[in-house]
Amino acid sequence: MDVPGTQYAKTPDGVHIAYQVSGQGPIDLMYTSGYVFPAEACWEDPTYRRFLERLGSFSRVIMFDRRGTGLSDPVSPSDPPTMEQWADDALAVLDAVGSPRAAVFGWANIGGPAAILFAATHPDRTSALILANTLAKGSPSPDYPFGTVLGALQGTEGADIEQRIQSGWGTVEGLPVPVRNDPSIDNDVLDWLARSYRRGASPSMAVTITRISRAMDVRPALSLITVPTLVVHQAAPFRQREHSVYLAEHIPGARLVDLEGGKSFVWQGDTRRLLDEVEEFLTGARSDPEPDRVLATVLFSDIVASTQRATELGDRRWKELLQTHDDVARRQLTRFRGREVKTTGDGILATFDGPARAVNCACALRDAMSRSLGIEMRCGLHTGEIELRGDDISGIAVHIGQRVSALAGSGEILVSRTVTDLVAGSGIEFVERGEHELKGVAGRWQLYAVRA
Repeated sequence: MDVPGTQYAKTPDGVHIAYQVSGQGPIDLMYTSGYVFPAEACWEDPTYRRFLERLGSFSRVIMFDRRGTGLSDPVSPSDPPTMEQWADDALAVLDAVGSPRAAVFGWANIGGPAAILFAATHPDRTSALILANTLAKGSPSPDYPFGTVLGALQGTEGADIEQRIQSGWGTVEGLPVPVRNDPSIDNDVLDWLARSYRRGASPSMAVTITRISRAMDVRPALSLITVPTLVVHQAAPFRQREHSVYLAEHIPGARLVDLEGGKSFVWQGDTRRLLDEVEEFLTGARSDPEPDRVLATVLFSDIVASTQRATELGDRRWKELLQTHDDVARRQLTRFRGREVKTTGDGILATFDGPARAVNCACALRDAMSRSLGIEMRCGLHTGEIELRGDDISGIAVHIGQRVSALAGSGEILVSRTVTDLVAGSGIEFVERGEHELKGVAGRWQLYAVRA
């Protein structure tokens, strides 16, 4: 799916609201994100992109930046927006895209309450409501004795949250505590999250929205919701199930679904079960599940003599070089329709559904790194059956690709015999590199280098 362009809707009070439309499904789905995350940033992370593409497989996904955030018109922190105005923003976007009625998907401490208010005040424009990991009230009280989501995320409460935002906004250190401490989130994703928050709001606006979230109370609207409602709770250490139970008990006819494998954000972790539930709720059926094993070409790349280079450059300059390396690599993956699985510190792991594109991508990657960064790369490729494990992959084909890469010389692209057989007739030429034993893999393997 191509990245959608950003357009603008205008509210009755003259505010321009940035929005995007993606997907080809028959159902209109308004997706309202949490906090201040801008719509354009969502497509830059492969995990988030796959989440949106799955939504777009069965719906037309409509996203927008609420006033005061992202690319929408700014507002003054001294005259903060209201939840009602955010609901008006959503209505203006639906009018702009010609949607008479849409399902609304809201999550977290801002997107969920805004979706609740919209469904209650505009039932004629709402076909269904999906609430994931959200809540009805931002702060505990005697009649709502549940902890705050913001406090749990930041590891602090009250004014301390605002102080942390003011001092660390837009940096990795200012990200929520569970995010920073999650070993499954690498440094590149942390940097991307920090940049996305910076693009979503200024520190003052972030503090303003935090105050809105803490003061928020949409409980009076719950009994007014008349559309079918799905409440999803993804278990996570910092997330209290009582919030979801309260919503399900107070929204007429709502259904509560408990799922495991939750992470800090709704688009992380085990999202397949969540999206299955959403698809079945909206369409009445689930699409065929993705195969657990698929045939793919695996590409491993790494920087030659990376330890020596890091020592020569020093920590700061080395980190900057790696960031540029990742940006260059991702441009080439996009160009050749590869899927980034993960970065490996000084290289990447990616998959392709076509071996010829994988080889051409490796060549372009090597040349781009040499030309723009002055670094030598080596790459290894193998085609075989891989196991899909959420966003990661595993299986013997992955091990073979890694072993082949380790045998490649500086500037060399080394491939297995399987790859050369599958690209016969493509015009790609190879040079024999003899038979090799691959550690942990049975037999001897004939390897070939791509002819320069």
